[in-house]
Amino acid sequence: MKFAVLDLETTGHGADDDILQVGVVIVDEQLDIVKTYSSFVKPTVPIPTFITGLTGITEEMVKNAPELNDVLLDLIPLLDEAVLVAHNVGFDAGFLNQALDRCGYMHFTGRRLDTVELLRIFYPSITTYQLGAVAEQFGIDGHQHHQADSDAMATALIFIEITKKLRSLPLLTAQRLSALIDESKDLHWYLKQNETWIEQSTVFESAEFDYYRQFALRAKEWNEDKTPREEGSVNPLDGVTFEDYLAGIKERFQAKFEQYEERESQSAMFREVYAAMSEDKHLLIEAGTGTGKSLGYLIPALYYSVQSNSKIVVSTHTINLQEQLRQRDLPLLGEVLPFPFKASIFKGRGNYLCMRKFEGKLNAQDMVAPIEDPITAAQMVVWLSETETGDQEELNFGNRGPEFWATVASDADSCLNRACPWFKRCYYHRAKHESNIADVCITNHSMLFTDVQADHRLLPSYSHLVIDEAHHVEEVAGKHLGLSVHYFTLVQASQRLFRDSRSGLLPALRLKLQQEGDDHVQSWVETIDTVIPVFQEIKEHWDKLFELLYGFVANASDSVSEGGALVKRLHSGMLPKDWEDVLTVENNIYVELTRVTKSVEKMMNDVKDRVDDLSVQAQITDLNGAIRDLNRVKDELRIIIKLEDIHFVYWIEASSAYRHRSLQLFGAPVDVSTQLQKHFFDAKDSIILTSATLTVQKNFQYAEEQLGLVGYEQQGKLRTVLLPSPFHYREQALVVIPRDFPVLKGANVDDAYLEKLVGSLADAAAMTKGRMLVLFTSYKMLKQVYDPLKAHLDARGIGLLGQGIDSSNRTKLTRRFLQQPETVLLGTSSFWEGVDIPGEGLVCLAIVRLPFQPPNHPLVEAKSELLQRQKQNPFMKLSIPQAVIRFKQGFGRLVRTARDKGIVILYDTRVIDTYYGKHFLYSLPGPKIETMHTDQMVPRMQEWLSSGYSGTRAGEQTATLTKEE
Repeated sequence: MKFAVLDLETTGHGADDDILQVGVVIVDEQLDIVKTYSSFVKPTVPIPTFITGLTGITEEMVKNAPELNDVLLDLIPLLDEAVLVAHNVGFDAGFLNQALDRCGYMHFTGRRLDTVELLRIFYPSITTYQLGAVAEQFGIDGHQHHQADSDAMATALIFIEITKKLRSLPLLTAQRLSALIDESKDLHWYLKQNETWIEQSTVFESAEFDYYRQFALRAKEWNEDKTPREEGSVNPLDGVTFEDYLAGIKERFQAKFEQYEERESQSAMFREVYAAMSEDKHLLIEAGTGTGKSLGYLIPALYYSVQSNSKIVVSTHTINLQEQLRQRDLPLLGEVLPFPFKASIFKGRGNYLCMRKFEGKLNAQDMVAPIEDPITAAQMVVWLSETETGDQEELNFGNRGPEFWATVASDADSCLNRACPWFKRCYYHRAKHESNIADVCITNHSMLFTDVQADHRLLPSYSHLVIDEAHHVEEVAGKHLGLSVHYFTLVQASQRLFRDSRSGLLPALRLKLQQEGDDHVQSWVETIDTVIPVFQEIKEHWDKLFELLYGFVANASDSVSEGGALVKRLHSGMLPKDWEDVLTVENNIYVELTRVTKSVEKMMNDVKDRVDDLSVQAQITDLNGAIRDLNRVKDELRIIIKLEDIHFVYWIEASSAYRHRSLQLFGAPVDVSTQLQKHFFDAKDSIILTSATLTVQKNFQYAEEQLGLVGYEQQGKLRTVLLPSPFHYREQALVVIPRDFPVLKGANVDDAYLEKLVGSLADAAAMTKGRMLVLFTSYKMLKQVYDPLKAHLDARGIGLLGQGIDSSNRTKLTRRFLQQPETVLLGTSSFWEGVDIPGEGLVCLAIVRLPFQPPNHPLVEAKSELLQRQKQNPFMKLSIPQAVIRFKQGFGRLVRTARDKGIVILYDTRVIDTYYGKHFLYSLPGPKIETMHTDQMVPRMQEWLSSGYSGTRAGEQTATLTKEE
């Protein structure tokens, strides 16, 4: 047996396109490379400029190349009795057969393996399948992407590594994998071959795994986890003052990092955080980019926690920051702190895998998407041999992966707790146990509010809290204390109960119950058979309700969201015509759902009392969870449709493309400050709120008003501290404002404005050779700019990436931007913060418009109305502060380390022409600001960048220790 690893470069993807280059690498059964072959092919069609740019193949290089037929005569013997392997094998095999057919040869009909599919299964955490990026991650040197010989070699080396990894897996895992994939698939053959290889070469199973219920798990039983220090032992900080502790850490940092340099702002943060905790005060502390705020609060928090033997909870907004703390900051502190400590990461329950559900799904072969689901399941079986946490964040799912995950994620309503056979290996309970024994528990803002709603039963009890990325707290509070019902909320909940006669919780339970000998079986089966058709009737009512609601938003929307959705606010005193019809249909749904859920609940209680079979009890638990979901949907829908809470604002959002199926209903509290006071600021001893963007014009007033902290400073319960960034912004950042640039009024972009903007962006990008991020406030405008700008940039050899056009995934776009240096990246909302492109990767940031929120969005509108009732100006009190904080976040994308240098082009001249413009410019951390005519910008940019700036080496070193976000 041999493997023929193939790569083709072609003139395009169409049926009329030709092969330009062939690369083949032959790998034998022992995974040795035994032969290679490559050749250019003379095409019969011209090579498009784009293909030459991509591959480097020119007309000159192929003019004397062999004809296709001659190359195939070399290729056919190599493929004889071989398994064809390729990266996206469908493309290469399709083109190969097209070429064989064209020259009169028989098609290749042998086995095919796709390295993309294999990577998905055997490297479940890999974040990209792009060949160049994978080759880099695998440490393959000298790879030339889009050259067939080099790509074939890289693919062969990747295939060899994948097969070696498969052969190193436990036999149980290999058996699970081959059982998952359909026997008719070539992938099944490959898995079975290697399963046999493992079987023959395994004498003893490795002790590094826990073997349980036919799974090989990396994680052992969680009750074996120990506290960081032995109970009853002497406190390691007895007699150690905070200043002694800091001095010791500084010494260890200096010993570890030769060029370590203490930063004044970080040292100030250490002391401010410790003072607030030890004096039971709240602290609002803005720490500029480069301060190293993560270590700035972790170092004093760990001292306070260990010294006082109390729990500290740290909350972040983004998973990125959580992962940064886990992977970089905490291991570093493990090396420099003078005592052992334990920090845990604790997320919302749905982030953890429920092994009971996963085992049941695999054993029942419950695969809803017959192609995607077995691959996702196989990916997760391999992942179980690697993961210590069971956290879905470690998995890179395919398109249908999130839907699969939803069926196996842990949730409170279907948890058997100690009665579950998986309890001691439960990933959620492991995370909860770890958070209970840890000194510091790291969670997220969502979990803080979920814990509040669950009467504080989720997080370990705490009185000291650090909130990082605190500028998001008010927004997250609004979402969690509010309501939302999507069209698919009920559809998915009811599909869990019944999808068809064979799949769903009710048919599965019916099958189990029919095997019981109980007198009540007949009655139970009748209940199931009676309620199933009712769900179809409810679905019809549901569709009717959402069609009615879509009619309102389509005919009279108030505004359009940033993502392009139609938005309609619902006022109790100004209801749309025919609202009575909505109330009638909602009532039908409410009554029918109440009746059907009560019938099922009665049956479940009876089954629970009379049947001892554990698998039936598990199904009843899952069914109970699904019924609770339906009751929640029913109750939340009623609250929104009634529009009764005067402290809430209600609205509808829908996409015109997907109509009623995209519709979502929202209800949100207009003001969350009193809730924040009640659950946090009046309930906890000390809360530290930090971010790089808390102030407006160097003032904390807006943050205090939004968070409910007004008056706390006067009571001596709050301190506010603004720490400057250690970066030299005047030498590192130039802000250019083209004062003759036209002002854009409203959301519509006229042709003259578009032409001027595109021309200016193209000129700037040509000067900086790409390396430019352009921030938009609306996706519509980004799309308008994309095509004309692409035409300009193509002519200058510069690439263009657009969010939502080339990819919607921010991480993937950022990675592509870094891999292709001469590129411009266009981004909207999510690119305004949390994107880290240090050094030469980004030298120019363009901000097209000031990031004001649409004033007619229902939530903004309701907040403005509340301020007006309080005799305050909504524009100055709400719109300006929100936009300034967003603007500061956007500006923060440019300078990420002490040695970065770059330019911000601010196309919105309102910053110099209006009375409120100073709020934006004065809030920046002191860059050089210059105004000029548009045609003077490029020469000035060239002059600025060529003048050079070199921050100290020490500055760079400390930046690597403390890089933000």
